[in-house]
Amino acid sequence: MKVAAIQMPTVEDKTENIRTAGKYIEKIKTESPDFVVLPEMFCCPYQTENFPVYAEKEGGPSWQAMSDYAREYQIYLIAGSMPEIDEAGNVFNTSYIFDRNGNQIGKHRKAHLFDINVKTGQYFKESDTLTPGNHATVFDTEFGKMGVMICYDIRFPEFARRMVLQGAKMIFVPAAFNMTTGPAHWELTFRARALDNQIYMLGCAPSRNVQAGYISWGHSIVTDPWGQVRNQLDEKEGILIEEIDLEREEQIREQLPLLKHRRIELY
Repeated sequence: MKVAAIQMPTVEDKTENIRTAGKYIEKIKTESPDFVVLPEMFCCPYQTENFPVYAEKEGGPSWQAMSDYAREYQIYLIAGSMPEIDEAGNVFNTSYIFDRNGNQIGKHRKAHLFDINVKTGQYFKESDTLTPGNHATVFDTEFGKMGVMICYDIRFPEFARRMVLQGAKMIFVPAAFNMTTGPAHWELTFRARALDNQIYMLGCAPSRNVQAGYISWGHSIVTDPWGQVRNQLDEKEGILIEEIDLEREEQIREQLPLLKHRRIELY
């Protein structure tokens, strides 16, 4: 199967961001990707005060545009993430997943909110405006089950393991590591989760804008079940396209059966 990550810029105009996503999907249609992934908060600048302002209910204009793209291009679309507001006024960091017919087949609300205060000066608190989700997300496709998590979720090994135990063959991660966490942990974390779970991981980030209030590390990445980096972009706009060999995943799990060797009576 073929996957694509669109490392696009994000501007203040939501409509322009949606249009940019569509232009990139159009650009790669001759590649016939099966799965296309957009970045975390692809439709609004990644700042806590923006999330309630840009938030839409499920089924809103941004949701509809993503559904239309999935149907038009006959792809599974992991629509990055966008601010979602529910009937009670709670705002979530939400990734909608659409099938080739534009039907929503999954929805992940970021479960672990990015609340940090690093001594180098990095302070960010998503919980100022966001509510956490409360479940892991696995969805069905013609290739088998797949998982979705959002950015900070990847730092919790139990979360990825739960998806794998539910049958996920690959985990897609819309994300936006910053200029402190990115150089230190981006590649390392994707390799670790892939190795721990003998699974393919794909991280899709926004391109870097040094003028933004929150500066993305970029470097969209694919790691494989052997813990290797298969492909990685730099910080600029671009598209990562990779062929995924699920048979190799099964072979690795048979040759080094660490999932079968778990001592669940001990932990």
